[in-house]
Amino acid sequence: MGIPRHLLCVLAILVLGVGTGWAQEEEDTENNAPPAISDEVFVQGVEVDGEQLFAVRGSTALPAKERAELVAKRIVEVAERSEATSVVMGVERGELGQTIFADGVMVSVTTLADAEFEQMELPVLASLHAEAIEEAILRYRANRTDEAFSQSTLTALAWSAVFAFYCGLLLWLRKRIPRLIAGIVEHRTRGIQEATGDIVQSQAVSNLAKFVIRLLIDIILFTGFYYYLSFVLHSFPNTRPVAALLIRYVTDPIIGLLLGFVGYLPNLITILIIAAIARWMIKGVYLFFESVEQGVIELRSFEDHWVWPTYNLIRGGIILTAAVICFPYIPGSDSAAFQGLTILVGVMVSLGSNSVISNVLAGLFVLYKRSMNVGDRIRVGDHYGDVMQIRLMETYLRSVKNELISIPNATLLSSEVINYSSKIDGKGLLLHTTVGIGYEEPRKKVEAMLIEAARRTKGLKKSPEPFVLVTGLLDFATNYQINAFTTRGSSLPLLLSELHKNITDVFNENGVQIMTPNYEADTPELKISEVDWDAPLAHEAAKAAAQKA
Repeated sequence: MGIPRHLLCVLAILVLGVGTGWAQEEEDTENNAPPAISDEVFVQGVEVDGEQLFAVRGSTALPAKERAELVAKRIVEVAERSEATSVVMGVERGELGQTIFADGVMVSVTTLADAEFEQMELPVLASLHAEAIEEAILRYRANRTDEAFSQSTLTALAWSAVFAFYCGLLLWLRKRIPRLIAGIVEHRTRGIQEATGDIVQSQAVSNLAKFVIRLLIDIILFTGFYYYLSFVLHSFPNTRPVAALLIRYVTDPIIGLLLGFVGYLPNLITILIIAAIARWMIKGVYLFFESVEQGVIELRSFEDHWVWPTYNLIRGGIILTAAVICFPYIPGSDSAAFQGLTILVGVMVSLGSNSVISNVLAGLFVLYKRSMNVGDRIRVGDHYGDVMQIRLMETYLRSVKNELISIPNATLLSSEVINYSSKIDGKGLLLHTTVGIGYEEPRKKVEAMLIEAARRTKGLKKSPEPFVLVTGLLDFATNYQINAFTTRGSSLPLLLSELHKNITDVFNENGVQIMTPNYEADTPELKISEVDWDAPLAHEAAKAAAQKA
């Protein structure tokens, strides 16, 4: 019997797919080809033993499917009447068209609608139909002889032998290949497991690789069984229609996908060219801004921290432009469903992106006209910390308590930003704190004690010298503010804490009571602590007493 026709089609599509796709596209677009035969409503192919002979047109009175089945039934009836190796064909002109006879039996009528569909003259088309019917009858009879049955049996046995070898090879590979691949994967991932501290388990990765390989082999084995069954059924004429149906279920979609892919190749090549040009442009822009950052290229009035934000903006613009240019070449981009989905997405984005757009615009202002840099210590409202990252949508701070704070750029733009790391005049940041002291204490004494406390605090500058401001005269106390310069803006909480400790120590040493924040009246005893304290704490004293006991 030879190799089945459908198998030849599967093999030929891999070699001739490109030419077929281009030819089909050119025929459809330039020559205005007639409707495809796959339209079962108006056109149906006449099939005998799984082979399509020709197509017939239908009508409302006699649909195409019923007409094709009727013609096929008559052809089989004529073929089964005798075992002769010849058929007497005849074509006569009738009321409906050209009537075709086989061995004196009317088989089919070639109508004017059939000729219009095929774009041929009616007598010529009828003659071709008659030849196809004659060949189908002779082939039907030849396929049912004892010799043909023996040949079909030998073909089925040959396919069985091939499939047995195919199964044996795959089963042999199924036992050995997964183990080999798993061993290689486990060996390669053992180093990753050691580097990640057992987070990535090499055994788990190897088991996954083994499962994937076995799954692929099982899929290949099932596919081979499917086609083996189809080819065996195709070897016998009685089961050939079933075989053709089985092959069509899998082969036709695959061929359709291949033809669709081949037909889409011109658009795909265009998209790849656009993507390649966009990639080259992005690479060129990257090299340009890299040169700007390294000082090879100088741009006047262009600050250093603008380099990579500007690169990201230009890169995003190039990608967006390339996407817009590629849009018409995407499969289905001109369909109503795709356009409707695009409109729906656009409406959703426009309704829900007000805050997003405001943050993006604010992010641009922050990036190009920002009052801080990465690493600066700033205060934004109640948030105080170091700038970790400035992004288009938000800015990340790390608080002094090691907390990650995300501030939207819109909030950052509308709030006051205090930068403790910026250098204005070279003197540094002015650290200050306020204490309240009673009126009975001499002002000069209080100022001297505060300056002494500032001098004892490491991290505060001696020049310019610390100074004291009297910031308020309250009911029971005077507010004194000690001011001292420091260049350690990132250590303000620690410096302020040390300053408070030194103020407490100096005032206790000199027997001066701190009245901050306020109190109602004086008491007979001063509310100050001992100057020198070296006694144990309560739990330490209790522990020592327990040890003595």
